[in-house]
Amino acid sequence: MNEFEKIFGRNAQLVVLEYLIRNCGTTTYLSGIAEETGLSHSSVARVIEPLLKLDVVKESRVGKQIRTFTLNEDSEIIRLLIRFYGDLEKIMGE
Repeated sequence: MNEFEKIFGRNAQLVVLEYLIRNCGTTTYLSGIAEETGLSHSSVARVIEPLLKLDVVKESRVGKQIRTFTLNEDSEIIRLLIRFYGDLEKIMGE
């Protein structure tokens, strides 16, 4: 169990958000997120939508069907979450 899960519990949206924070600066696909997190493709597709609406995740299209995602590091929310996640790892890791 990781630091986020210890405090907030485990839900798909939190798992996806933590994965993106840990892989900040990386562009990935729905299938990649699903594979790496152990979530189903449909779960990832469902929970990525609210993150897009909050503008904490950016979407790009490759062709007509392929969607890629990356953390929006310009978002003040994301900058705060990255700092929080790092601080939390330091405190909980001790």
